[in-house]
Amino acid sequence: QLQLVESGGGLVQPGESLRLSCAASFVVLDYHSIGWFRQAPGKEREGVSCISRSGSHTDYADSAKGRFTISKDNTKKAVFLQMDRLKPEDTGVYYCAAKITGDRNMCYMTQDYDYWGQGTQVTISS
Repeated sequence: QLQLVESGGGLVQPGESLRLSCAASFVVLDYHSIGWFRQAPGKEREGVSCISRSGSHTDYADSAKGRFTISKDNTKKAVFLQMDRLKPEDTGVYYCAAKITGDRNMCYMTQDYDYWGQGTQVTISS
């Protein structure tokens, strides 16, 4: 059973940082690109960032560029999202997802991922 488990969420103040982790059980990162998505209250789920199978390609939503950094550790079967200078509008449930991707040097922030985690709550509030 493929499983993705997010952790690292919490309540922080604006300007602070959080590092989210996505542990991938039985998901072969060599075959899957990984994406981070979030859903704010009352809003649709949106893509935040993704990383290719090779790790050579990453992509970010405009709202995340310059503040968030995605990375992966294949030996630990984990993907990370470092979030700096957090804003109240970053509040939401953050999900990681895995997508079977043919091109090992590409990733996509579309919604058609194959496997999803349960999410971790991130709240930015003073």
